[in-house]
Amino acid sequence: MTPNADLIRAFYAAFARRDHVTMAGCYGPGATFTDPVFGELSGPRIGAMWRMLCERARDLNIEVSGIHADANRGAAHWEARYTFSATGRPVHNRIDASFQFRDGLFHGHVDRFDLYAWSRQAFGLRGLLLGWSPPMQGAVRRRAAEGLDAFMRKNDLNSGAS
Repeated sequence: MTPNADLIRAFYAAFARRDHVTMAGCYGPGATFTDPVFGELSGPRIGAMWRMLCERARDLNIEVSGIHADANRGAAHWEARYTFSATGRPVHNRIDASFQFRDGLFHGHVDRFDLYAWSRQAFGLRGLLLGWSPPMQGAVRRRAAEGLDAFMRKNDLNSGAS
């Protein structure tokens, strides 16, 4: 294993423990995170997102596989099983992650998953009928951004602390 593969492994082990502090510490200065729901995040928003997800998780189960990395890039496949709090529906999300490293930390982290598949699980019939559509996907993204903004205000996380 390489040190960067160990970093990926430590990140997902922390996620499984809901240890958002360790997760946020895996990102270096100027890092970005991108996924289909939150879009691109940087700075304190990355740590705040992980904190929000960890604190709100009630029945989160994380499984990771396929970790590999070299000095510059890495990847992993991970699966999350949880109850989507807004609807009470079970979700099994399958995610492919890619990483860029700088100075032994994540500099870029991109999670890719099928937002329509996620919507069908999270929203049921409404997700099945509309989850593929740009308006619904846009609404999911807006709600996620608004939820993160509200969480950051409530927890005074805009200063960079997370």
